[in-house]
Amino acid sequence: MASLCITYSQQLNFTKTNNPHRVIGATMAAMVTAVVAVRTLAVVFGCVGIFAFAYVFAVDRYSSCFEAHNRWLMALNVDFYINVAVIAAWVIYKESSWIIASIVTVLLAVFGSIATCGYILMQLFKLSPAESSKDLFYFLLVKHHKEDVTRQGRGASVVTARVTFSVVGCLMLGTFVYLLIVDGSPFHAKVFTPCMIGTLTDFYANIAVLSMWIAYKESSWINAFIWILLLVCFGSVTTCAYLVRQTFYLSHQQHISLIIFNSRNRDLLSSEPLLITQGSV
Repeated sequence: MASLCITYSQQLNFTKTNNPHRVIGATMAAMVTAVVAVRTLAVVFGCVGIFAFAYVFAVDRYSSCFEAHNRWLMALNVDFYINVAVIAAWVIYKESSWIIASIVTVLLAVFGSIATCGYILMQLFKLSPAESSKDLFYFLLVKHHKEDVTRQGRGASVVTARVTFSVVGCLMLGTFVYLLIVDGSPFHAKVFTPCMIGTLTDFYANIAVLSMWIAYKESSWINAFIWILLLVCFGSVTTCAYLVRQTFYLSHQQHISLIIFNSRNRDLLSSEPLLITQGSV
């Protein structure tokens, strides 16, 4: 009995001694898995975007994209470009060169989710192993050149963003309501032209990217699921509503770029602004 107690005690001490290493090892493995998962998803969604372009070109050489009577297609295109504008705003924040930011923005407008996923993949491959293992999404989203995003901005910055996204979201919601009244449901054959199908495919590839950002932002998986579900159903209306909600977590003196980060990373940026310039922290 005594020998069993000694053996158990030795095993317990061994477990306690080695447990930190196991925790670190498990954390590292989880981070590596996260990097692989994000890269894989970016490749998959990028391929979906390529399929969308190839499908429309093969079926009707994009002729169905110029049907002025298809108002649901026109509304979807506006919806699509609102989400593209949100992604482009992140690119402009992240890039130190206006030339590169402008080129990427044009590519986003022309190639949609192909450019979105390609840009994300490029940023992932730029991350060092230390950055990937410490906080993947933070270092993916943050800019790596010297600039303090915690600086005091003009009060109108946050307020302007709040008003802008409120107006854009309401306009899109009004557009959808108007089309439902005038044109009826979008779920009928004459609406689903090859261009509509291709645009929808590309649209939801970008929605998937925004969904990953929402999952990073939200501390509760239930909240994240609800917002992602709303995003899938209502597109840019939900994007605008979510961004308006996020502006209320910022004071009027904070820089609007802090909206990109979750609450934990915002606190880190406020307390340790050097994280911006020290990628290997």
